[in-house]
Amino acid sequence: MWKMRSFVQSNILFRQSLRLLSSSSTSAAGASIRPQVVPDGSPSSTANEPSTSAAEPSQSRFQKPKQIYKGSIDNAETAKFAAIADTWWDHYGPYKPLHAMNPTRLSFVRSALCRHFRKDEDTPKPLEGLKVVDVGCGGGLVCEPLARMGAQVLGVDAVEKNIKVASAHAIKDPITSSIQYRCTTAEQLVVEKQEFDVVLALEVIEHVADPIEFCKSLAALVKNDGMVIISTLNRSIASYGLAIIGAEYILGWLPRGTHDWNKFMTPEELALLMNRASLSMDEMAGIVFNPFTQRWYLSDDTSVDYIASSVKRR
Repeated sequence: MWKMRSFVQSNILFRQSLRLLSSSSTSAAGASIRPQVVPDGSPSSTANEPSTSAAEPSQSRFQKPKQIYKGSIDNAETAKFAAIADTWWDHYGPYKPLHAMNPTRLSFVRSALCRHFRKDEDTPKPLEGLKVVDVGCGGGLVCEPLARMGAQVLGVDAVEKNIKVASAHAIKDPITSSIQYRCTTAEQLVVEKQEFDVVLALEVIEHVADPIEFCKSLAALVKNDGMVIISTLNRSIASYGLAIIGAEYILGWLPRGTHDWNKFMTPEELALLMNRASLSMDEMAGIVFNPFTQRWYLSDDTSVDYIASSVKRR
């Protein structure tokens, strides 16, 4: 069993994390640009129809297309995922590790949400009544189980191909057909003043251009006393050896170049980011792979993968 990790860090550790975060933010600032505006994939009248990204030719030339704020989106990163979007539901394809890891991530999510919102974890639909957004939802690997647990789910992704794949898969099941999908960004949802009980960003923050602004957007989307859950990779020697050398180059679980080790984030840095965004860290657990059983499990070991929940302060 994993235990709740304490986030009362020493002053030395806090200052070290602050210096690390500040230096990385400074180096990224030179290459960053102000938020771009591109045509929006706005929600259709039918919840499960994939949204379009531009106005139809038949529309009046005087009608302005809806706009979407890209914010922290990294175009190079989204291009990687667009190239393999058709393989999201291939259990033996590039997303095989996520399929294998998914039950473990979901067990943390389910437990954290039920405890925080005082839900009965043993009921068939423990998340009933909760409004959830999955930011960077990909092909819907997390959205579908959440819908089966009773949550009202919106999945958003900056890659239009991902949304099309997610929508096509969701309509195969009457339960998951209730999921709404949009090709948009967290920043755009903030502009629209949308709010949710729960905001998820699983294996996403290591792919964005500006983690600080991304965390602020997640915090802006969650209601007071709501919960934000983030999972990512630690920037450690172990993660470089296992997540990049092992997973991408030796085992071939992921396409080479999927991850940039320099964009990984230590637990202390993530805690600092959350604090800056008015989020109080609640609990954290490592996600560890056992090569002998070929299974993932929750652990106190956060040296490679980890997941953390936080609560928005009033």
